[in-house]
Formats: sequence, C-alpha cells, structure tokens
Amino acid sequence: MRGFDLSPLLRSSIGFDDLFRLSESLGRFDQASQGYPPYNIEKLGEDDYRITLAVAGFSPDELDVTLENRTLTISGRSSDEDGDERQYLHRGIAKRAFERSFRLADTVRVESATFENGLLTITLKREIPEHMKPRKIDIRTSGEGKRTVKSAA
Repeated sequence: MRGFDLSPLLRSSIGFDDLFRLSESLGRFDQASQGYPPYNIEKLGEDDYRITLAVAGFSPDELDVTLENRTLTISGRSSDEDGDERQYLHRGIAKRAFERSFRLADTVRVESATFENGLLTITLKREIPEHMKPRKIDIRTSGEGKRTVKSAA
C-alpha cells in the first residue's frame, strides 16, 4: 500500500485528529468481509437516514447492535450453528456469524432498531447543534461603526 502525505491538507484544519485514524482504517479494508450480510443505506429526508441489513435466518436475540465512539456495530451469532442436526442437501441461506461497522458523524444519533421479515432496520437522525450552525460574526473597529459579515459555512 502506498503512503499518502496528508500534512498539506491538515495545515489549515483544526480539530480533525480523527482523520489519521480513519485513513489507517481504510488501509485495512477487506473485500471478502464486506459482502455479508447485504445492506442498504437510504436517505429519507434532509436529516433522516435508514440502514437496512438482510439477516435471513437470524432471530432478534441472535443480533447485537452497539454504538461506541461514533461507530455503529451490528453483529450476528447463530445460536444453533453447533447443535444443528439437520441434514442439508443444499444450504443456500447463509447464517454465518458476521460483524458490520458504520462510522457515524458527531451529529448523527441512532433513534431505533427494528426487526421484521428477516430485515434489521436502524433509523438514524442528524441533529446539528446550535454552535455548529452558520452564524454571523460582528467585526468591530476602533470607531463606533460596525460591520456584519456572514461566516463561511
């Protein structure tokens, strides 16, 4: 893998310390582990999103959804994989253990997780705090006049 020098980009950036960790994790991308289970990411509105995973054969108690350090992790462990005494002639429904992670922005929160018809649906909402919204900054001079400039958003 080639190394990239991000220092020119970071010279004019403040508070992007996570960028280095994110770039390191991109180097560890494993194509084979990213195929199962299949999933969709939908944008439902301006600030509403939904992640849907196809987890056929799993029950809700075999699934785990956790949020830690802005990383949403969904994992599945089959409870009957070891004790399954069925004899399959063809096994096309994959019910193998999995773990899938999604990195969420600071402004995105998980609202709910639902399970129906073999689909696990996670609802997300983006909420921008007041201190992150665009605002006007007053420029004061030594005189009495003042000028108002809209900050770059």
